[in-house]
Amino acid sequence: MLRRSCLKLMLAAGAALAAPAGMARAEMPATVDQPVTITFYNYNLASASAGADATRELLKEFMAANPNITVEGIPVPPNEILSRVQADIVAGRQPDVAQLVFRDLIYIAQDLGGNALEDMVPAAELTDHLSGMIPQGLDLGRIDGKTYGLAYTFSTPILYYNADLFRQAGLDPDKPPRTWDEVKAAGEAISQKTGKHGFFPGAYGPVDGTFVYQAIEMSNGGNVRDGNRLTFAEGDALEATKMLRAMVDSGAHARIDVGAHMDTMASGNLGMFLYTSAVQNSLLKSAAGNFELRVAAMPAFGEKPTRPTNSGSALFVFSKDPVKQRAAYELLKFLTSKHAYTVITSKIGYLPLRLDIVDDPQYLAEWVKTHPMIRPNLEQLTRLTANVAFPGPNYRQVEKVMMDGIREAVFGEGDAEAALKQAQADAQSLMPE
Repeated sequence: MLRRSCLKLMLAAGAALAAPAGMARAEMPATVDQPVTITFYNYNLASASAGADATRELLKEFMAANPNITVEGIPVPPNEILSRVQADIVAGRQPDVAQLVFRDLIYIAQDLGGNALEDMVPAAELTDHLSGMIPQGLDLGRIDGKTYGLAYTFSTPILYYNADLFRQAGLDPDKPPRTWDEVKAAGEAISQKTGKHGFFPGAYGPVDGTFVYQAIEMSNGGNVRDGNRLTFAEGDALEATKMLRAMVDSGAHARIDVGAHMDTMASGNLGMFLYTSAVQNSLLKSAAGNFELRVAAMPAFGEKPTRPTNSGSALFVFSKDPVKQRAAYELLKFLTSKHAYTVITSKIGYLPLRLDIVDDPQYLAEWVKTHPMIRPNLEQLTRLTANVAFPGPNYRQVEKVMMDGIREAVFGEGDAEAALKQAQADAQSLMPE
């Protein structure tokens, strides 16, 4: 992580070259009538999966429709992309657009120089484009009423389950678990009667686990922080973590490497797996001819409504040049259009943030008919809850300390509550006052 003071100095210098926020709207042209090249830092392009092909397809279509705009796609792995953006800003290579995750939102807006769309785009034009997008999705990229990140690739936690293992364990695959108590009972049955692993959530990884963990504890009424005070070791959040520990102790929750969960599910050795809907296509390919893969909604704490959080990314604009700002915004509009979301959903596996295309024969209707497994996740969008980002320059260290504490509380030999409270105290010392 770059030092806050270094970035402050760099951003201050950059601001001297840029139009003031209040003038950006007037200076950005209505169209791009001269050749311009913009950079697009994108982690889907760095993927070996269909995500790269679909993204290249979309960029090719965009440039064909906008001959004056050349988009230089820069593939960067997801665990490296923020550092790459930081380094290039400091080196004077200002990115124009970047695909970054929501956990970085506060830092991008307050320290990294991301543009608020409301300061860049005429109000009527912005309102027109955002019309029809899921309001809860749009809110994820906003701070103090301004949109810094425009929701792009997106998913929520879904319960994958192996119907064959359900049958072998004497469970009805047509009645998947609806509550955590039912997950515990099913996990114990699968473990005891098949010798396979019962359940595992993708909630413990250092990068991708936070959103699944937050979805679990927030569904119990907890939260990771209240303002600048951390609360993940308190109240309902603590009880949610203790629930996971009890499942581990009973044998319902597997003790496997947190980096091996996908492989374990794909190989048919795991009964239930709570993780992002973005891996559905990959798991379906692995399951084909080997076992029957099904999906269900995220489990609930009794009658409490679930609060699924989001993984995925938003599009951030860093351009300071007015012509590049217009080109960047045209790219954002295209990548969050009805057509683009049709491609993103059908070829990459993310959820469409324009629900009016789901049953529209021009867009996703036929695909959804042949891929009904997306339905439970679409229903969860009605209860979408923001994945909470941490403030301050040490936000990623705070997140790491929290996740280390959660793994210790769930898998360690000591007292779960003591482990979590120690992690909260350690993390609190890194938070802004």
